[in-house]
Amino acid sequence: MSDTPVLAPCEPGLLTPDDLRTLFLFEKLTDEQLRWISDHGCTMHMPAGGVVIREGDPATQFFVLLSGTIALSRRVGQDEVQTNRTEQRGVYMGATQSYLRDDGVPRTYMGGMRALDDCDFFVMSADDFGHMMREWFPMAIHLLEGLVMGMRTSAAAISERQRLQALGALSAGLMHELNNPAAAASRATGALRQRVAGMRHKLGMLAAGKVPADRLDALVELQEEVIERAAKAPTLTAMQASDREDELGDWMDEHRVTGGWDLAPVFAQAGIDVDCLDDIVVKVGSPDLLDQAIHWLGYALETEQLMTDIEDATGRVSSLVNAAKQYSQMDRAAHQWIDVHGGLKSTLVMLTHKIGNGIDVVKDFDRSLPQIPAHPAELNQVWTNLIDNAVQAMNGVGTLTLKTYREDDHVVVSIGDTGPGVPEQLKKRVFEPFFTTKPVGEGTGLGLDISYRIVVNGHGGDIVLDSKPGDTRFMVRLPLTEPSSA
Repeated sequence: MSDTPVLAPCEPGLLTPDDLRTLFLFEKLTDEQLRWISDHGCTMHMPAGGVVIREGDPATQFFVLLSGTIALSRRVGQDEVQTNRTEQRGVYMGATQSYLRDDGVPRTYMGGMRALDDCDFFVMSADDFGHMMREWFPMAIHLLEGLVMGMRTSAAAISERQRLQALGALSAGLMHELNNPAAAASRATGALRQRVAGMRHKLGMLAAGKVPADRLDALVELQEEVIERAAKAPTLTAMQASDREDELGDWMDEHRVTGGWDLAPVFAQAGIDVDCLDDIVVKVGSPDLLDQAIHWLGYALETEQLMTDIEDATGRVSSLVNAAKQYSQMDRAAHQWIDVHGGLKSTLVMLTHKIGNGIDVVKDFDRSLPQIPAHPAELNQVWTNLIDNAVQAMNGVGTLTLKTYREDDHVVVSIGDTGPGVPEQLKKRVFEPFFTTKPVGEGTGLGLDISYRIVVNGHGGDIVLDSKPGDTRFMVRLPLTEPSSA
């Protein structure tokens, strides 16, 4: 059966003013008004199964049901969901907002309508219906326009405010995350300058001590060996590191190395043990030069460790900047084929500060998933809303689970939390505009509404809530292929 509306010819003049008065929509109108409607309307017959209205088409006609049964529907992703079924005579649908002033926004049918059995309709063009409403009920139209425009303006203002608040929160979190590695790099740079100066000083003292050339060469080789050993050193547990420091400290005391207990942690972290220190004694040769050689090697190890710290810190800054760029998609096309995991990971980085240390993040990703067509910046807004809601629901303590998997011809992204859950009576309302379960002042009620419109209207997908205490999951289903334009 085709979903393309094929309307039967409309027959004018078949509904008299008396007939129109039997419809509740027109029962209070005057005889003159009813004659005008009769002259400007017509009747139409639709056989059972016919599509009267298709969602998204230009809203050009206003329909009033005279007889038969109709079903109204909305598209959810690739599926058509029936929203209402009625046989009530006089119900109306179609171009119901044609009386609003022209604001440049195309008027389209907000849903679909199909005849379940043979149906008859009274039909008016959108232009005639809009003209009638504006001319006959000007005050009511002003009130309705004010209500509609006010709701749009309010929604736009609140949405903009929410985006600014989200941007501010993300910026504050990003600055906090950037400050830590930047401060670490700054501290390490200052310490590095001191250690390099100490190395130059100790090297000068070694040279002034009339060290034979072969011994000085051996010390330089030893320095490279020690640094290479430090690079390959395994990470010690706290207990192992403490025991190693005690052993090295005792050794340095026995060999009269000044400040040995300060040097011991440096050598322990570098993977140096007592056997290695004994090798150093052999290569230095002279006990008088041992103290200076140990300190010189300590400065070299600290220098390497500080440079590693700086490399790690600057690498962290670079990764944060890259995550911010990927999150914002500021240097990429608005629509592209993407791997959903990239946006999920960058969103987690952006929200690290908000997630905190009390929440465990579990990533159960199916890396074999194919790329999908999407607007990545918009999807990142969806991930932000869902993750932020999950974090707030857990009040800073719990498990955040991000899971991806394939379901038929869709990629599914599941974002779950271990919070108290959404009460059964509220599950159907979570996607309504301005509805929120958060305390006054903490939620606009637009986050999930925006997410729903991005996923369903913008990507032809679906978003579903499954919730019980300790296990709340939002499942976002995104098609693997471009949605059909028809």
